[in-house]
Amino acid sequence: MKLLRTIRLDPSDTFVFEKAAEPGEWAVPGSFVFWNQDPSSFEGKQRTAFRAGLLGIASLGWSTLAQVVDADKDDHAEAVEMLAQRLLENFGAPEIALARLAASEEIAYASSLCDQPLDTLIAVHRVQDGDAIRETFRTLRPRNGPKPLRAFSFLETEGDDEEPVEQVDLSKLARGEPHGSM
Repeated sequence: MKLLRTIRLDPSDTFVFEKAAEPGEWAVPGSFVFWNQDPSSFEGKQRTAFRAGLLGIASLGWSTLAQVVDADKDDHAEAVEMLAQRLLENFGAPEIALARLAASEEIAYASSLCDQPLDTLIAVHRVQDGDAIRETFRTLRPRNGPKPLRAFSFLETEGDDEEPVEQVDLSKLARGEPHGSM
């Protein structure tokens, strides 16, 4: 089986998100974090997390990219249990049995995104679509097979049909200035 792990190719996640995931955490898309909120009211780092963040389960921090990795049954069970605890402690799940059920579904969803070769990177783009959240996922792979993962070494993309809705100036964001356009 395959699951997603957060990866950090450069330090940008540490200043574009309020809380960045640590590299190597089990990851899920994490749209449930935005449930019952109005994404049109999001600004700054919260808007960046909504639009482009994958959720690291251990820290509940955000990552721009996640990597497809091999996982065994113990890894799967660990990810489900950790997410269930987070749902119980941080998101108001009424009991652990229901939290485990929801966590299992979220991990299965993340695993369904892993129908790619190992080391493929996954990125998300989220938008508000009426009352729903719409997610599109992009894959990034080394051009000629597996290579060491470095920033800017990924050239082939899939799912890049749409133009980005927002462009972010990372230097302005780091200084606390307005950084995006819609």
